[in-house]
Amino acid sequence: MNELFASIRRNAVGLGLFALVTAGAIALAQVTTADLIEHNIRLAQAKALNEIVPAGSYDNDLLTDTINIDKRFNQQLLGPLAADDKIYLARKDGRINTVIIPAIAPDGYTTQIKILVGIHADGSIAGVRVTEHRETPGLGDKIDLKKSDWVLQFNDKSLADVGEEDWAVKKDGGIFDQFTGATITPRAVVKAVKLAQKFFAHHQDVLLNIPPPESSASAPDQAGE
Repeated sequence: MNELFASIRRNAVGLGLFALVTAGAIALAQVTTADLIEHNIRLAQAKALNEIVPAGSYDNDLLTDTINIDKRFNQQLLGPLAADDKIYLARKDGRINTVIIPAIAPDGYTTQIKILVGIHADGSIAGVRVTEHRETPGLGDKIDLKKSDWVLQFNDKSLADVGEEDWAVKKDGGIFDQFTGATITPRAVVKAVKLAQKFFAHHQDVLLNIPPPESSASAPDQAGE
């Protein structure tokens, strides 16, 4: 009987140690994976910034010359942003020439779509890039520049020039192309870009007069690292 109890205790201890090791390994994997995902998202965002405002069009550090989307701004126009989402400011000779605004299209086909919308000081669009999405491969994923040049049709347009009613996909009476067999995804992105322009127009005086950070230094290639 004593041998039986001893065997049970040994097995229990062994199972307990195994559970601890397994739990630790799972926790470590989750932390490592979360850090990797965050790192990849940051790299994608940095790459998108340099595509919207190419090196040479600014002389500040895009990744540090930012402002928080706080109570000064109507965040509702930009969708359900995260607490750490920021607006990026591109300057040339100290003056802001382009504002890069994060926005979320909450009504994608599968889930929300995260984008960056670059808007010049005159209100025209410098560029739009999708930084995160889970749209259907071969259909909705054409919003990604790696898949098609669809997103480039926003370049140089503005809500003032196009008109609010025409700022929609062609199926809805607008000027922007949709995808064959997939209208929901482009419709969501077009709407999000429109709302980002409204955000800029409403807060233009504030956005174009943000003082540079005290530690600001010229680093035109910083966002591409």
